[in-house]
Amino acid sequence: MRKFTALTTLAAALTFGLPALADYPERPITMIVPWSAGGGTDAVGRMIAEGLSNELGQPVNVVNRTGAGGIVGHTAMIEADADGYTIGLATAEITTYAAIGTSDISPAGMAPIGLVNFDASAFNVSANSDWQDASEALADIKANPGKYKASGFPVGAAYHLAFAGFLNANGVDPNAITVVPSQGAAPGFQELVSGGVAIVPSSLPEAGSMREAGLVKTLAVLSADRLDAYPDVPTAEEAVGTKSVGGTWRGVVGPKGLDADVVARLEAALAKVYEGDTYQEFMANRGFGVRWLPAGEFNAFMTDAAATNAEIIGKLGLKQ
Repeated sequence: MRKFTALTTLAAALTFGLPALADYPERPITMIVPWSAGGGTDAVGRMIAEGLSNELGQPVNVVNRTGAGGIVGHTAMIEADADGYTIGLATAEITTYAAIGTSDISPAGMAPIGLVNFDASAFNVSANSDWQDASEALADIKANPGKYKASGFPVGAAYHLAFAGFLNANGVDPNAITVVPSQGAAPGFQELVSGGVAIVPSSLPEAGSMREAGLVKTLAVLSADRLDAYPDVPTAEEAVGTKSVGGTWRGVVGPKGLDADVVARLEAALAKVYEGDTYQEFMANRGFGVRWLPAGEFNAFMTDAAATNAEIIGKLGLKQ
């Protein structure tokens, strides 16, 4: 009788010590956004949170944890209790911190749930550039290291690393291009059309108005497939024969150790949000790219990105 009572007590303790997965979630969920309120990541996060609230039947409340170039917020995601009640909207920067040396956090400390956004980097040049295609541009850059400049990004940002990775994949030293840092694509495009720089890597929506005005042409986009909204722009593989995928992205994660059943519940809810007209129309109206990867594929995506970025950061000499 004592043995039975002890086992019953142990079972009860174990049961009450774990989340009630069959009823998950039973209370509100916090979604950490590592960037400021009002920005693009915040807007996507709030749209995702609203959709998850509807799918899960519990409020999903966005909390902006900003600072140190996203490190504060991403650290909070990793260090949260693995009970399913704190999740986060991770961004591409999580795959760079360890390689740069600003923090030891990495995707290895996260439980991926789903990728919901990918903005592929495009290889934009002036409409009057002598380069007619990406192969010609690469050959010229390789033959004349230091001659050409690129802008439209801070040093070490996602589009910088994406373009450097594109050069590297095609046998061109990533340092062959001189970087003129800028806070975003808009000032970079102003430099491009005035002749101050030769290249602006950016998302295609960011280049949209300049392309429509006939001031900019795009030689390739660093995506696996042509983008539906820009069917005239070849992929890097089509343009030069070497596959290159790079850009910036956002995806929902939890802390490492999150129960598989909780991940599955969140993943299923997130997939419905992603597929819904509300989310798709919002992303299209804001000029954001959409891409869905379920938990397992998202994990592989982040792991590959971290390895690629580490190689490029090393070659660029950005390690602190």
